[in-house]
Amino acid sequence: MSYLDLIRQNRGILAVAFLAVFTGNLGQSFFIGLFQVSISQQLNLTAGEFGNIYAAITITSGFLVMYFGPKIDWVVPKQYALFVLVALILGIVLLTLSSWWLIAVLGLGLLRLSGQGLMTHFGLTLTGREFTKTRGKALGLMGLAMPSGEIILPPLIALMLVWLSWQQVWWCVLAALVVLWLYLFIFVDWPEAPQTKQAIKAQPIKTKSPLTELRFWLLIPMLLVLPMTLTGIFLYQAQLTDDLGASTTTYALALTMMGFTRFPIALLGGHWVDKLGVELLARTYLLPYAATLLFAAFIGGNIGVWVLMLGAGIAMSISTPVGDSLLVKLWGKERLGRVRSLKSAFLVFSTGITPALLGFLLDHAIQFQTILIGMFVYLVIAWLLAQSPIRQASQA
Repeated sequence: MSYLDLIRQNRGILAVAFLAVFTGNLGQSFFIGLFQVSISQQLNLTAGEFGNIYAAITITSGFLVMYFGPKIDWVVPKQYALFVLVALILGIVLLTLSSWWLIAVLGLGLLRLSGQGLMTHFGLTLTGREFTKTRGKALGLMGLAMPSGEIILPPLIALMLVWLSWQQVWWCVLAALVVLWLYLFIFVDWPEAPQTKQAIKAQPIKTKSPLTELRFWLLIPMLLVLPMTLTGIFLYQAQLTDDLGASTTTYALALTMMGFTRFPIALLGGHWVDKLGVELLARTYLLPYAATLLFAAFIGGNIGVWVLMLGAGIAMSISTPVGDSLLVKLWGKERLGRVRSLKSAFLVFSTGITPALLGFLLDHAIQFQTILIGMFVYLVIAWLLAQSPIRQASQA
């Protein structure tokens, strides 16, 4: 089945999942960062105070995702999406209308939880669960939602801020998304939950937590390689370019190139998962990134940054269909909500730890070339650990 046939036959459910992942951009760091100065000024916070609060609510949201995420396994998807959307709306209202920092921080926490956490989790879980033979292609399409926001929203926000206050910009973006959600709530035929809560409780052996399974602990380091390492690279881009002898202009252009690269590769990646099997892709999708980590560390310069961003873009594009397809193969679509919520929580925790770890290394005069080699070593170890669960997935 081609992508056009897939969209034509499943446009309703694909629209719901795509809008969910796109809406999740409102809780992503790149979007909130566009308003960091304005938010800090309104709440009389220094940059350091804002950073500490942001880290605390991010880690807290990770724990809450572990609680609310599995509920998608038995809550009707339409109700689940409505719950998360209401939480997102409430978060934006509290953040933009309150001058009392505690209420505004609560709003920011709801925004992180419902946006970065639950909206993205909902869209990807729904896709992985509702598609079987074309799961790779469907997840490939979902892989376009996040970079679409990363490309569209920053220039749009910059243009809107010329005429509107930062609060009004939030309300306009929210209003546009709410209109789209209302259309989907009214006119799309939504699926049912795969099972009931009572059925889950009646099968305690089949529904034990993935945290008790060795294969989860062997697989999760590989699934965290990209978000962990790229968080450090993105956050400490000034030190990266300085140590590699590259210009900040080159980095900015390479980052844009990475965003555009993700579109065609995400579609190809989804096609490859369906055609070649997720096991083969799981064993190979990190190879471009591994090679470019070494290239950047040993060659450096502007070319090193270009190659590093290209390898990161290729691997990131394929990671969504590969990762979620593996989870479905290993745990089944009935338990996908539970295991994906754990993956999302670990992702939040790891991206909170990485800045502190890299900051410690940089403060102790460790060159970024050495850090890149360390990232490569972690990638290799994580890849080796994941081989056992990948073999299990091939037998599922």
